[in-house]
Amino acid sequence: MSSPCYCTVLRAAMRRIAASYDVALEPVGVNIAQFSLLRTVRRAAPVTLTELGRLTELDRSTIGRNVRVLERMGHLAIGRGKDQREATVSLTSDGHRVLDEGAPLWEAVQGQIEARLGPEHADSLRAALNAL
Repeated sequence: MSSPCYCTVLRAAMRRIAASYDVALEPVGVNIAQFSLLRTVRRAAPVTLTELGRLTELDRSTIGRNVRVLERMGHLAIGRGKDQREATVSLTSDGHRVLDEGAPLWEAVQGQIEARLGPEHADSLRAALNAL
């Protein structure tokens, strides 16, 4: 095996990138995974747990745990959908606040990453990752 493992290289890069976002988002009290989940809920709300799992490509039990953490933090509300057996998720006013205050912090990290990569490499990276 003469070439580096794609998985290992991507995981290491992901840890470095996630750490940058996590540090930036500290003032609003969430990490990048939580911020991303809140953004997905805002785009799709009200959204069922099943649909949220599909949108985030996470299994139902993982998404349920993540949603409950954000519910305890006061950022999400869990209710009942049209089908009373299915839970729906929506943002609370505090969740909206976190997204509004976190957006410029997130944008700053986006800009820093793009500046380090340069526009051409940033476009190439997006294209390569989307091809996966």
